[in-house]
Amino acid sequence: MTTKDIGDIGEKAAAGFLRENGYKITARNKHLSHKEIDIIAEDKSFIVFAEVKTRTADPDEASRYGVPSSAVTFKKRSCLVDAARAYLRQNHTEKQPRMDVIEVWLDEERKVVKINHIRNAFGAR
Repeated sequence: MTTKDIGDIGEKAAAGFLRENGYKITARNKHLSHKEIDIIAEDKSFIVFAEVKTRTADPDEASRYGVPSSAVTFKKRSCLVDAARAYLRQNHTEKQPRMDVIEVWLDEERKVVKINHIRNAFGAR
């Protein structure tokens, strides 16, 4: 199984998690300004631009391997913000934009064992 396959499993799980928690998925793997947004979702108040990071390590071993969100580097954050701005220029909304990170952990059989939704992951801007 490739890292892309693992990422696809994580993104599918994250989209399902968001739906189960009242979000409407409006786009997945949206390409804008030569950048990609993993998931765009909406609830009553927010339009959410989510970066999904998936790990195959046990969540209890996070100190050893690092949490998935630690892979969202400054450069990746900048790319996500740029892509979100491009999306908002093309798609008017009254909703407040928010940048989230969704961490997904898989076991050795590639089954989801934990999902952590970090809202407003980059803080206020």
